[in-house]
Amino acid sequence: MVDVFADFSSSFETGLTEDEKELLYLRARSAGLTFCGCAHAAFLCKLVRSLSGLIKSHTANGDLLTSEEDCDLCVGILGMGHMGKQLLLSLLEKSGIKPSQIKISSRRPESAVEFIQTGVECFFDNRRLAAWADVLFLCCLPSHLPKVCADLHSHLSKRCLVYSFTSAVPVTRLAQLLGHDFILKPQYDFVACDTANVWLSCTHLVTSLTDPLLIEASCPLTMSGGISLRLNWVCAVFYSLLNICTSTSLGSSDALSLINSILKEKWPHTVDLNTHSFISASYASSLLTEEPFPWISLSDVQTRETPLLCFLSSSKSTQQCISAAYKSLLQTPAKEDSYSLM
Repeated sequence: MVDVFADFSSSFETGLTEDEKELLYLRARSAGLTFCGCAHAAFLCKLVRSLSGLIKSHTANGDLLTSEEDCDLCVGILGMGHMGKQLLLSLLEKSGIKPSQIKISSRRPESAVEFIQTGVECFFDNRRLAAWADVLFLCCLPSHLPKVCADLHSHLSKRCLVYSFTSAVPVTRLAQLLGHDFILKPQYDFVACDTANVWLSCTHLVTSLTDPLLIEASCPLTMSGGISLRLNWVCAVFYSLLNICTSTSLGSSDALSLINSILKEKWPHTVDLNTHSFISASYASSLLTEEPFPWISLSDVQTRETPLLCFLSSSKSTQQCISAAYKSLLQTPAKEDSYSLM
């Protein structure tokens, strides 16, 4: 496909004043946010999919295996604006999730036609989508959020992980509106730097998601290009995995073995996560190996200091492991067929 805008940006910039050129970083920031948002969402889905496959294998065979086969992770995307469409394309291309396992909800039927042709189903019904999904991405505008939350309230199962891209609404407020505490919301920070223009190469998102330079720049623990993501988000991702184990009544010992096996596959030298890594020492000392971990509120995880935050802050080995897992999972081609609308 020919990019009709390939040479447009350079000719456009030559006509800008010096003051106007100083605002070009906003374009780079926008492209960077879209790239990072989609890349981090794909990373989360690949981790959840891997863990779900391991749990299914363990439940069926009684052994901790390393398989993603027949893992039917149900992913919902609410909102088909710019972010929703880019996210859907990214998940189809990078996560290994089949189109039949992704469903969307949109107020505008015309926005979903191109995706329905790939096998993605559109409900046009927020409540039905919420009741079906294991992971639900909110890609709606802040002005639409009160109505969306009213639709979803009481229709989300406790095990449904809600991932919000809606800006300007804190995770604690979102938890109140939804009556739900299993919510992840990335909080991106911005700093002025000389490398922000790295994001301007994101002219085609799906193609850009194969670029090692951009994958490196978006790595959650070592982000560059003027965008950063707080360590609380990484902690919340791992508490999410822990909650998924808890929702299946998996014992704490087995839960830790599965999560550690995912990490060690990417970085053999990592320090094992244990009960003290996730919960207080007093609770950890009384937790039996066959007893599931307690359910963890992700709202608290993202707003307070947790045992895992303290552990990760001081463990460079584990940080290296997570970074290695991120880069490996994004650079590894999806096992299912890739789909493209371009």
